[in-house]
Amino acid sequence: MAKRLQDNLNSTYFELASRLRPRNARKKIVAYVESYDDVFFWRSVLQDFEDEQVQFEVMLPSRRNLSKGKKAAMMNHLGPSLGDFMIACVDADYDYLMQGSTEVSRTLISSPYIIHTYVYAIENYQCYAPALHTACVMSTLNDRTLFSLQGFMEEYSLIIWPLFAWSVWAHRYGHANTYCQADFTRTVTFHEINPWHPENALEALRERVNKQIGWLQHKFPKAKKTYLELRTNLKEQLGIAPSDTYLYIQGHALMEGVVLPLLNPLCTILRREREKEITQLAVHGTQKQNELSSYQHSQSPIDLMLRKSIAFKQSAPYQKLRADLLRLTARVRSKAAAPASNPAQ
Repeated sequence: MAKRLQDNLNSTYFELASRLRPRNARKKIVAYVESYDDVFFWRSVLQDFEDEQVQFEVMLPSRRNLSKGKKAAMMNHLGPSLGDFMIACVDADYDYLMQGSTEVSRTLISSPYIIHTYVYAIENYQCYAPALHTACVMSTLNDRTLFSLQGFMEEYSLIIWPLFAWSVWAHRYGHANTYCQADFTRTVTFHEINPWHPENALEALRERVNKQIGWLQHKFPKAKKTYLELRTNLKEQLGIAPSDTYLYIQGHALMEGVVLPLLNPLCTILRREREKEITQLAVHGTQKQNELSSYQHSQSPIDLMLRKSIAFKQSAPYQKLRADLLRLTARVRSKAAAPASNPAQ
């Protein structure tokens, strides 16, 4: 049975296709990403590095099947491929924090053709604390501040920091079966947060974290030295500020278990306030209904506003990601400027 053309869309195909392009055409960098959700994020990042010499094309790991995920993206043939370059753009997960203690971690941090987020995942960037208030305004069209969202996330991060270090320690020292990420995320996430008294959620979190730390200290009584060394390494070598710990926990847990429980009820309050204001200011019933209808149609879901935000480009981890992309595109441009070799030689 003859293979379909799309079954042959691999690195060899791109090599052959590149020969058909004019020599002065822009160099294409094919960026393999993990899933559909990653396509827009990485496009919003990579477009900043395009010019008359370099262009990116973001795609899933395979056009031959529906395989997705980090492993699938990293297992492609990466690097220069005649006229094109192949790279993988993936979430760092804990692999960046492992600093080469696993095979995947070694590959992630050593390959110039693997661009990773440095933070745990793209959701962590989408939940960038300084942008949360703006996301609420975009969602509700109400600029009132009930409390500091950035301050909440900083306090949240400082509370979970020592337990986060224990979580990384468990993975680095082979105890992930005893204390896994699921144990950690259950402790540091919320079912609900009262926007009128967010401090209550933080106090309850502090109690859960302290209890968990006590259990870990009892479970691993000889770990004090390596644990303290690891904490220092995370701060001094990897540049992780305790007030930014939220950027390095599991992205889905952060979005679904911290940020949305914080923002959803807050946005409900802000919408009701705006609707009450419309009701009070309307001259008559028709104006009231028209204004309420117009306002309701102008609102947007808060999770969508978070996913559209690009404010994370101001964050410290993103500057490392940006530096990696600058090095990559400089390498591609130098290849483009080099004299083309004679295929007959």
